[in-house]
Amino acid sequence: MGKESQYVSKQPDENGIIHWTDEENAIWKDLVERQLECIPGKACDEYMKGLELLNLPKDRLPQLHELNEVLERETGWQVAAVPALIPFDEFFRLLANKQFPVATFIRTREEFDYLQEPDIFHEIFGHCPLLTNPAFAHFTHQYGKLGYAATPKERVYLARLYWFTVEFGLLQTKEGTRIYGGGILSSPAETEYAVNSDKPERKPLKALDALRTPYRIDIIQPIYYTIESVDELFEISDMDIMSLVHEAMELGLFEPKFPPKDAA
Repeated sequence: MGKESQYVSKQPDENGIIHWTDEENAIWKDLVERQLECIPGKACDEYMKGLELLNLPKDRLPQLHELNEVLERETGWQVAAVPALIPFDEFFRLLANKQFPVATFIRTREEFDYLQEPDIFHEIFGHCPLLTNPAFAHFTHQYGKLGYAATPKERVYLARLYWFTVEFGLLQTKEGTRIYGGGILSSPAETEYAVNSDKPERKPLKALDALRTPYRIDIIQPIYYTIESVDELFEISDMDIMSLVHEAMELGLFEPKFPPKDAA
């Protein structure tokens, strides 16, 4: 990846333990408490069940082995400590091996509400609960295998599918709109906006459409794609995604629903 992070991941010691400071543990506690107030009635049931299974500590950062015990038991996954930013090749390799990359740093107070690179709060609180779900875990594994074998240009298209599912996916359930995307579930502002605002578009997910939809990482999303059940991710996993990628390449991208970055 072409950019650099101001953050440096912490290395585990010889016993696999990461030594967090009191301030880092306090930031985790404040982030978790704030988000736990936001998500009831907005996060999907599968996410809430995963959160219960993980039983994340609220007063300190979890150690990775604590997560691995639960994830391995439920779906055969693990988390892997990585630097703040990793190459796409390594990202896909890890997912293809059922290892979810977790950058072992936590944001500062100055970037408490938002930071561009994914920190340990985003990765663990946003994504790991759903990795206890078989459909979500299978989709993420299949995605990793496809991405690892893909060309750089194909990966750019694949990234859009990941963005509109794993990061910013919504469910339309009988009880109403619910969130399964970790990019939303780790952000209080986007949690509220994605479910209750009348500004964004919410469209049923067609994989080809998602592959053709531009996005920006530094704004509240103008469009979300919805599925009716997390189990639909099994069906998407079984599609010939790479054929759809090539079709998307031929058709080209949709018009962006946001201004260019320098004009925003």
